[in-house]
Amino acid sequence: MFEQIKAIFEQIVDYGVLLFEFIGVAVLFVTVVKCILALIRRNINVRLILAQGIALALEFKLGGEVLRTVIVREWNELLILGAVIALRGALTFLIHWEIKNEEARLPEREPEQEQELEA
Repeated sequence: MFEQIKAIFEQIVDYGVLLFEFIGVAVLFVTVVKCILALIRRNINVRLILAQGIALALEFKLGGEVLRTVIVREWNELLILGAVIALRGALTFLIHWEIKNEEARLPEREPEQEQELEA
């Protein structure tokens, strides 16, 4: 009975990890498409849009890695997973820093100009 519950739990976690990973990839794909369209329209916010999309995608991927820690069985796996989590966390931090710098670099706009850019 316990083994069956454990197997079901591991399968649920595996599907959850797969879902988070898929959402992260989908967010990244949608962001790239939006940035290509923004480049065609000559939108100056392309770098900001791309950085925000990458940050969101990385956070979903990081959520998948954290969920994966639930089913880790050996110390080697845990160390590798910890390194991946630390690396993705550092990337997320650097991207948020880049977003903050990019927002400060962009000139202030009137509200109606921002609405035109979003449309």
